[in-house]
Amino acid sequence: MTKTIAILALPGVQLLDVSGPLDVFAQANAELGRELYTLRVVGRDSAPIRSSSGVRLVPDAVVGGPPERLDTLLVAGAPNAANTLLNEPTVQWLRATARRARRFGSVCSGALFLAAAGLLDGRRVTTHWAVANDLKQAYPRITVEEDALHVRDGRLRTSAGVTAGLDLALSLVEEDCGREVAARVASQLVMFFKRPGGQLQFSRNGHTGVAGRSVLQEVQRWAAAHPAQNLSVDALAGRAGLSPRHFARLFHAEVGSTPAVWVERMRVSAARALLEAGAEAPKQVAARCGFANADTLRRSFVRHVGISPAMYRRHQGGTGRQQEAQD
Repeated sequence: MTKTIAILALPGVQLLDVSGPLDVFAQANAELGRELYTLRVVGRDSAPIRSSSGVRLVPDAVVGGPPERLDTLLVAGAPNAANTLLNEPTVQWLRATARRARRFGSVCSGALFLAAAGLLDGRRVTTHWAVANDLKQAYPRITVEEDALHVRDGRLRTSAGVTAGLDLALSLVEEDCGREVAARVASQLVMFFKRPGGQLQFSRNGHTGVAGRSVLQEVQRWAAAHPAQNLSVDALAGRAGLSPRHFARLFHAEVGSTPAVWVERMRVSAARALLEAGAEAPKQVAARCGFANADTLRRSFVRHVGISPAMYRRHQGGTGRQQEAQD
């Protein structure tokens, strides 16, 4: 018995959000030696769907067309998803199709489209780290797991950014066909069967700039340029010419976090840059970024990035990888 997998692709879709999962399911068919999965791309109408890269997809079916019993409905994301409004026929089609499907979900920022259709209220989901905060603020009844690569909640499946759609599709193959088939698919596509860490290791959120009134911005710029210095509340307040109590209250009100939390995030950001660009040992990175020792660096790094500094350098580093091989 075949399972029909349909992916809704709206204009401006991220091409890999569609092609990535479809290739996983197609490879599962190849490994099984039969067509377990019938694959469909659904468009708003019959016109070719222009992706964000300019490549056009020809839809197999259209919103509002003859109803088809789907096993799985996925909604692909788009770089402009946060600014894309769904028309009423698409909303109604999403609601009706999701109700009939055995399971439904989204790839990347496609979660925003499911949320707009009212299909995520009271659910646990994930999405691309860059739009996770947008999703939380616009739909407070949704629980967003920002670090997860993919999340399962009942019939609902959601995935993080872009390539995490492959991880989600592979998990669906494992549900349907077992671990051995899914492992063969991963091997053939040269991808992790279970990718280490979450998506925070790829996030560029966090310390990205300064905020607040000019005196606070000056303190933040100085601290970011000197992460190894004493950055206690007393020291920062002294540079601002304010009492520690007044400085801490003002900082929290205008920057959005306590000075201590901001300093830790900034130091982790500095450590990420060193790990990406160089080959210093963790002890050296810790010292240059103001951490007491390598263990303190590791604990803060795991808290904010989701993986250890050593693993981060292996995955994200440049020259550091070669240096590690020599050590």
